[in-house]
Amino acid sequence: MVLAGAAAAGPPAAAHGDDLGPAIEAIMHKPGYEHAQWGVLETDPESGRVIHSQFANQFFVPGSTVKLVTISTAWHTLGPNHRFTTPVMATGTRTGSTLHGNLALVAQGDLTMGGRTKPDGSVDYTDIDHTEAELPGATLTPENPLAGIDQIARQIRDAGITRVDGNVIIDPRLFNLPDLSPQPTPLILNDNLIDLLTTPTTPGRPAKLFWRPQVSPYHVTSSVRTVSSGGTTSVNVTTTPDGTQIHLSGTIAAGSQPLLRVSDIQDPNAFGRTALIEALGRVGVTVTAPPTGANPQNQLPASYRNDPRLAAYVSPPYSQYAKLILKVSHNLGANLALCNMAVARGSKNCFDAFPIEHDFLTDVAQIDPKQFQLADGRGGVPAERVTPKGLVELLTYWLHTPDAKAFRRLLPILGVDGSNGISCTTNCPAKGKVFAKPGTILGDDKLNQQLAASAQNEAGYLKTDDGRLLTFFVGVNGASSPDLQSFLSIFNDVNQITALLQEQASAHK
Repeated sequence: MVLAGAAAAGPPAAAHGDDLGPAIEAIMHKPGYEHAQWGVLETDPESGRVIHSQFANQFFVPGSTVKLVTISTAWHTLGPNHRFTTPVMATGTRTGSTLHGNLALVAQGDLTMGGRTKPDGSVDYTDIDHTEAELPGATLTPENPLAGIDQIARQIRDAGITRVDGNVIIDPRLFNLPDLSPQPTPLILNDNLIDLLTTPTTPGRPAKLFWRPQVSPYHVTSSVRTVSSGGTTSVNVTTTPDGTQIHLSGTIAAGSQPLLRVSDIQDPNAFGRTALIEALGRVGVTVTAPPTGANPQNQLPASYRNDPRLAAYVSPPYSQYAKLILKVSHNLGANLALCNMAVARGSKNCFDAFPIEHDFLTDVAQIDPKQFQLADGRGGVPAERVTPKGLVELLTYWLHTPDAKAFRRLLPILGVDGSNGISCTTNCPAKGKVFAKPGTILGDDKLNQQLAASAQNEAGYLKTDDGRLLTFFVGVNGASSPDLQSFLSIFNDVNQITALLQEQASAHK
């Protein structure tokens, strides 16, 4: 495949009329970049001056920088203070504390359902999220993934119900399931994942297993053994076809950090139904229907016009979800944002979000939408492209809005938090002064038995030492790496260039 705008290897970047300086040039010509194309654009939005520009009008594979477009549009469409209210409706009749009928949880596209909400109401995250469990260092947030479901169960009990002579049903009719990966669903618990955390013990002994959320009929077993310090850590996950019986096998080295793996919840509606029935049982509410099995969606009424609401979970404001999606590059949340926007405009078709994005770029941000070729919310479709100029114009748009500071703080901060928290951590003058969304696309180069780094990009803001804000894009398409661990050097190279640009800008006032 030939990438649009690919440049022949050979001439140094400065040959294109832009002197980036020897330190940046040296990074761009390290081994692994022989056939790659670098793009750079740095502007001063106050004066309109272009500080650096290299291939700024050509298409690049964007990776997760697409989320800048998705979340900018969702922020504008939904509003930063929008909250998702997920109700539970009672269908049937009530006699005292007994409901003769069904409880219907009407899913509303809430990304976390309380599973990451901290006591102060903000949404928690780790720099490497459990949704990226294949990456070294992925960890869990401490919050209970079923917190929203538990809250709903307590509300139903507080409403005086102690027995449901009927069923519990998840109503997933909010939107049609889109052909996206990962696929958003109207009800999401724990990102539709089972977390599997293996901790080493002593050599020769079984490793310790922790898993969550524990909902029937899901069951996890492990034969992972602890080997000597410095030994091989390799943990494999296998499941039954329906995903409910999960087994971990392999080894983990003594003294190593706990290793996180995940397994997909294949039927989120059945999972959510059982989770709510079990939560009701924990607070003393009996449900006569079997707790496990398929979600009986066919028993739902056409509408709830005359049915009372017994409970509701209210989400944090959308600004908190935008932060989660951008800080950790939350792919499911970004795709869900398309569905959230479509629903807000009265559609069940998640792809109806793209006309909304087109109108936002054209009419609100006043950017030529032909600088973007998009097909999902996360940046995972091979055909997608963006220009550095388009992304920088979007970032510049934000600076002229009342939410400029709030939006900037949603982005990963170099050396501080989010996806860029692992770079520029020591002896780095730019630490805390680069706010940017990274975008990564990796694939297997089976011919050469290596990784093909189709894209590693950054787009965001440089804050100079005297407080000025500059907008920038730095990216490389077509690099290569021997393995995933070595790929981190490409990630760090791009971040090192952004740090050098920040230092340069601070030195030249």
